[in-house]
Amino acid sequence: MKLQTQSFALNLLPSPKFCKPIEKREFISPKRDHPSRPISLRCSSVSTPLTATNHHLSASSHKPFPAEVSRSIMELSSVGTLSTLTHDGWPLGVGVRFAVDQDGTPVLCLNRALSLDKRSALHVQLEQCGLRTPQCTIQGSIARPGDDNAVKRLSATWRKKFGEEVEEDSLYVVAVDRVLQMEDFMEDGVWVASADYKNASPDPLRDVAEYIVNQINTNNMEDIFRFCNVYVDLDFVVSETKMIWMDRLGFDLRVWSPRGVYDVRIPFPMEVTDEKGAKSSFNGMSQLAWEVEKSYCPADFNKVKLLKRVVGSSHKGGQ
Repeated sequence: MKLQTQSFALNLLPSPKFCKPIEKREFISPKRDHPSRPISLRCSSVSTPLTATNHHLSASSHKPFPAEVSRSIMELSSVGTLSTLTHDGWPLGVGVRFAVDQDGTPVLCLNRALSLDKRSALHVQLEQCGLRTPQCTIQGSIARPGDDNAVKRLSATWRKKFGEEVEEDSLYVVAVDRVLQMEDFMEDGVWVASADYKNASPDPLRDVAEYIVNQINTNNMEDIFRFCNVYVDLDFVVSETKMIWMDRLGFDLRVWSPRGVYDVRIPFPMEVTDEKGAKSSFNGMSQLAWEVEKSYCPADFNKVKLLKRVVGSSHKGGQ
């Protein structure tokens, strides 16, 4: 087992060919009496294809690229900290509500005068099931919308987000220059170019990810422990584990052990696009892990080998 402190670099689980798709949306327990036919997990020469929705795939970790993560954070959040320069040159950060338009541009409602220096930074955080807080900081110039059509469009965006009307004179936008994306507190960030941010699509599971993860952590803890033992190459005993988050390409686990606290990324057998697909993939992986554990079929796949050590985390297990 190899360790790293900042980013994942995993041996990906290849795409299995499940014998029979699981149609139920709920999570199920593995079949105990009559194990299914062994599932082939031979590597395919074709990697997981990208869809036509401008999603980005990080080949080294089987995770979405930072641009997609940033778009998802902005879509799921509605409050942040806007920092601008005051008239006397001092930086000032205030809490604001915001919406985003189709290309991720932040839309703000402000009732104070701004300085002539329009440079600004909008910092947004998203807590993931109490275990991790990914965040992004958008740097750009703050300005009024360009024309009446833009004002009407942005007013509709605000109304859809908050269910309320907005005074048109108070509408502002942040023209995105670049974005700093961070996986959690006390971690190095990754700079995302404006074009990459605007062209990325938010994750299709973003609206149901927290619900699914909470379900799994409440009802499927045995499966999560089994995933650690079957899909991850560990040389220590897992004291506790929880799922942190799920996206279209896989899910992250937080692992506690006497040796320390680690995060591990386990990819899905194939990309999923909705809640039904995510649950079906989880159920298939759960069934396979149980059969491997019981020696009904061989572990004929590459295990995840690299773990990410969690340094200075304030999130504790058992809470």
